[in-house]
Amino acid sequence: MKRREFLSTASAAAAFCLASPLLRAQDAAPISGTLTIDEFATLAAIPPDFIGLSYESAQLANPAFFSAENTALIALFRELSDQGVLRLGGGTSEFTAFTTEEPPAAAPFDAVGPDTSKNVKSDTPITPGSLRNLRAFLDGTGWRCLYGLNLGRGPISRAAEEAFYAQQILGSSLIAFQLGNEPDAWRNRYRPATWSYADYWKEWSAAHAVIVARVPKAKFAGPDVSNKMPYVTGFAEDVKGSAPDVVMLTSHYYAMGPAGAPGITIDKLLSTDPKLERDLQIAITAAHGVGLPYRMSEGNSCWNGGQPGVSDTLASALWVADMMLDFASLGCAGVNLHGGGNGFYTPIAGTLAEGFTRRPEYFGMEIIKHFAGAELIRSKLDCTNDRVRAYAARNAKSTLAIVINKSNQPAAIHTTLRHAQKQWLLTGPAIDAKQGVTLAESGATALRKGAFQVPAYSAILLET
Repeated sequence: MKRREFLSTASAAAAFCLASPLLRAQDAAPISGTLTIDEFATLAAIPPDFIGLSYESAQLANPAFFSAENTALIALFRELSDQGVLRLGGGTSEFTAFTTEEPPAAAPFDAVGPDTSKNVKSDTPITPGSLRNLRAFLDGTGWRCLYGLNLGRGPISRAAEEAFYAQQILGSSLIAFQLGNEPDAWRNRYRPATWSYADYWKEWSAAHAVIVARVPKAKFAGPDVSNKMPYVTGFAEDVKGSAPDVVMLTSHYYAMGPAGAPGITIDKLLSTDPKLERDLQIAITAAHGVGLPYRMSEGNSCWNGGQPGVSDTLASALWVADMMLDFASLGCAGVNLHGGGNGFYTPIAGTLAEGFTRRPEYFGMEIIKHFAGAELIRSKLDCTNDRVRAYAARNAKSTLAIVINKSNQPAAIHTTLRHAQKQWLLTGPAIDAKQGVTLAESGATALRKGAFQVPAYSAILLET
């Protein structure tokens, strides 16, 4: 990965670390690092609604889930952000069936997660009641919504009717509609083996026309693909001029997968992903080239629901923190982490019946919430270990500096920063720990004579 350029100097040593059954951090030598910051060189602005979560559309079949009555989930959303983005889509979005008839029976399931979405193969009802409850949930959180419509299997007339009700009910809480989920993966699934981007654009254009005829003020985002960049670049070029109601480019990112495949390990998750910055730069360049923001609308550590012992550990929290700021530094307007139910990688786990808990990824997102609305500034971390990462930002009141130590060595960082008003430590008992992961704020004690220590497998955020 590229290092951010910073302007200052540094070097020091430390000897605190966390033990891990995978990597014996207590036996490792400390790393010395030099951190420099140029507070006058802006890299990218991070929007206030940068933080987002992604859920399966089928979750709306249980209208009690996203509702004002689900106060526990509302509180967890608000803890992450007071103006985030909820994206509804996923594989189950192609198995939803909008109806104005409210079902007389109870919902078929409490919660839908990424681990169950592959099994939901019968149409699930979404009703105006579901949408009214969703609006109340969004009002309670302060969040807005990206709303996925069924393009893969359902009739377009039904999607247009759903869009009409969603627009009327969600109002200003609705950012845009997305037509279909991961259309670049429809070949031999919902479409023939010859399926191509040209076929997708033809279908998207036809569906778009039907929906706009029913909902003239509708806004759109897309193409919401899994990984094929030609769909992103093609979509950006095709909507330019022909579809001014497209307000955002979106696509997905998973660090590895599928779950259960050989080599899906913590070590792989914490390693540099050579594809990430290349594909991300392509997507963001395409978006900005046509004057649109780019948002990663669905993603996580490992597709197919997450890898147990990897996606639900401290490692995933550190990965999330680094990934989100890496996306932001390249100009990404937001990141939506996919989850729900009790999927291994979900940031928030649980059901209405069981209650909800924070998984490790939640804490990785929570430390990044402090960057929302700030400007990333130029930085550089000189360190021999590429698993030690650093970012800096400036907001109206202070400068933020974070060091994310994904290595099994403690890191001693020296910088020209001389004081800290606040500090936060993201840590856990071990890199593969599923329990005991914490994010704690403490007094401004980290900086001493311009140096601070970052334990192995942890992250420290300083506010100066």
